[in-house]
Amino acid sequence: QVQLVESGGGLVQAGASLRLSCAASGLSFSRYRMGWFRQAPGKDREVVAAINWGGGSAAYTNSVKGRFTNSRDNAKSTVYLQMNSLKPEDTAVYYCAADRNGITEGGVELNPAAYDYWGQGTQVTVSS
Repeated sequence: QVQLVESGGGLVQAGASLRLSCAASGLSFSRYRMGWFRQAPGKDREVVAAINWGGGSAAYTNSVKGRFTNSRDNAKSTVYLQMNSLKPEDTAVYYCAADRNGITEGGVELNPAAYDYWGQGTQVTVSS
């Protein structure tokens, strides 16, 4: 079965960096668009970043532009989220997700409803 396993979360101080990883199995990873989402307590899940099937195109929510970088290694079936200059408002559970329409539709996907598979999430806590 399809599994997405996130890792790399933790507790850091403001200004620090973290690198999240999401290892995928049970699917043809290179055919999937991938996304990172987050959900803070009491808030709706929101898109953070999304990347196309080949890794050549990525999009970000405005609040993380210039600080976060989304990348992927199709040979390792893994997608990454490099998070720099972390702020307390980045505190949330971070999820990766996979959309099977990576090649058929191309581009990136920012709508969480379009994603087919989700990981269990990893907690990121940024203290001030």
